[in-house]
Amino acid sequence: MSNSAADTTTVATGNTMGVEANGINPVPDAERRGKPSGLFPVWFSWNVSILGVSYGIFIFSLGLNVWQTIIAGTLGYLISAALVGLIAVGGPRTGLPTLVQTRFAFGSKGNFLPAFFGYLSNTGWQVTSITLASTTGANLFAKVWPAVFAGDGGAPTVPTTVGWFIVVLAVTMTAAVFGHGFILAIEVWIAWITGVMTIAFLFFVLPEVKWGQLGDAAAGDPLVFIGGIIMAMTIVGIGFINSGGDFSRYLPRKTHARGVIGATTFGIAVPVIAMLIVGALLVGSDAKLGEAAANDPIGALTSLLPMWFFIPFSIVIVISLVSAATTGIYSSGLALMAVGFPLRRSVTTAINALLIAAGAFYLLFVSTSFLATFQSFLSLIAVLMGTMGGIQLVDFIRQRRLNWDIRMINGSGFGGRDWRWTAFTSLIVGTIVGLGTVSSADPNFAKITGFLLTEDARTGVIGQSNIGVIGAMVLGAALYALLTFAFKIDLAPDRSKLPVAERGDLPADAEILAEGVAVLATADVDIDAEDAR
Repeated sequence: MSNSAADTTTVATGNTMGVEANGINPVPDAERRGKPSGLFPVWFSWNVSILGVSYGIFIFSLGLNVWQTIIAGTLGYLISAALVGLIAVGGPRTGLPTLVQTRFAFGSKGNFLPAFFGYLSNTGWQVTSITLASTTGANLFAKVWPAVFAGDGGAPTVPTTVGWFIVVLAVTMTAAVFGHGFILAIEVWIAWITGVMTIAFLFFVLPEVKWGQLGDAAAGDPLVFIGGIIMAMTIVGIGFINSGGDFSRYLPRKTHARGVIGATTFGIAVPVIAMLIVGALLVGSDAKLGEAAANDPIGALTSLLPMWFFIPFSIVIVISLVSAATTGIYSSGLALMAVGFPLRRSVTTAINALLIAAGAFYLLFVSTSFLATFQSFLSLIAVLMGTMGGIQLVDFIRQRRLNWDIRMINGSGFGGRDWRWTAFTSLIVGTIVGLGTVSSADPNFAKITGFLLTEDARTGVIGQSNIGVIGAMVLGAALYALLTFAFKIDLAPDRSKLPVAERGDLPADAEILAEGVAVLATADVDIDAEDAR
């Protein structure tokens, strides 16, 4: 993946299996192809996993009954997935990854903060996926060959887990390097395989549901129900906001927005809603399952399976988690370059590997509860990503009025701004309020959260359900809209250093926008007027 449009070996995606050469440059119109429906399997394969069953268990644990869990989770998934779909519309309009398009709102230098935390968000999700894939593979070996790979109590040995981690990480990184076209091609097959095996999994676990006990859990009050919706939003959709346009940017510029929104929304929501229902039914009839899932979400669920199905299904789980990690690492590579560092694909891959290794070590050997660390990560990163997403959606109004002029990714004088303090200030205010109104069950994360809450609120549903995430999103978006449209504080694009002939508005599909501006994709690159052409 390159940082500029100087490469002439770019490959079109969709049915192309070569290594992608496009980086964070705008994808030229000549390489645009495909239909919005192609987005569905990408998002579907990313989200179809029995980990989604654990999500239902987590939402139930707030204090909801089975039916409240299903309704609240479904609403939360649909709302947050639709937000990702809206963000994805910017992909075909500009040909840019999401965390580069955010330069329109924040400025080429001001975008450092959202791009950096977007990178951390992607990396955190990959830590989770790769860690779970590694432990699933290690558990498989420990059950099939206990004399070699299991220790006392039947748990896999540390070398077994570490060995699986190395293999999973290597496979994931290799697949991610091939890029967009390769990912789209393999995700279709992975979506089918994982979907079929997951349906088979349901036939084994649904008989475990004790239907007569589903009404035993008491219903939560309205505030707890709202908390369930918000927790569902933070578990699934909000974590993908910073990647929304990464897979839609190869679509033709005139692609209908409703197709992009629909394919993205339902690709994310359909599998997790199905898994949510199963998780709610299982935990509603067996409270001990919730306790087991808090420490080992996949192990707790696969223990319900007969050995002859456990073996192939564990392999499919590993494949699905590697698939999710691959798409995430692809986006995290884009995010790292969007931060502004002129790094090659090999360097970003090495950095990703080191950070994922460190995160996996913490999750495997330091954290005492997967659920506590997972929820804490979600709340922390969702505060900033949700606020950024809200501001970006508001700025779409301005971007559309300016004909999606991609020169706005550049610095002051070359079509954009170095800083747009209206968006940056809104992001900071929303983030501070959000961090102050969420809590963390992980003691290390808890040190930087909940400082605006009382002790009762911190340990109650307000803190546990991450309501502060939505508060931060609404506050940041509202403040930016107020400054931009009510007070009309709009820092217009600065084109003063461009040649006079290029300072006016150009058609959004002008070839110069796709070919000449991409050299500026790194925020701190200085060019002269001749290069600007």
